[in-house]
Amino acid sequence: MTPLELFKCLSDETRLTMLLLVNQQQELCVCELTDVLQVSQPKISRHLAALKKQSLLLDRKSGQWVFYRVNPDLPQWVFNVIEQAAVVSEKELADLVACINLVDEPIRRAACC
Repeated sequence: MTPLELFKCLSDETRLTMLLLVNQQQELCVCELTDVLQVSQPKISRHLAALKKQSLLLDRKSGQWVFYRVNPDLPQWVFNVIEQAAVVSEKELADLVACINLVDEPIRRAACC
């Protein structure tokens, strides 16, 4: 990944916010992102596809649910960019995280999506 590819991908506010939220929470489901960002599921899925295409996010399926996490194999400079963006966005992220109803996965399965 080049810096140009990263910055093009993250130039969209929704994608940047999603990446920062997933990074902070370690893993989020599509429905959690939809709820907290107040964006339709198709738009969230399109943005997640763009993040996955650049290998920024990895996914795992659990039944019909898909959970996303930051790719641990990203170069260190990418993690540095994510970390600095999170520092600058700390207040906005805290407000969004307060809206996420995080529970353990077995309970998530019953409540999510």
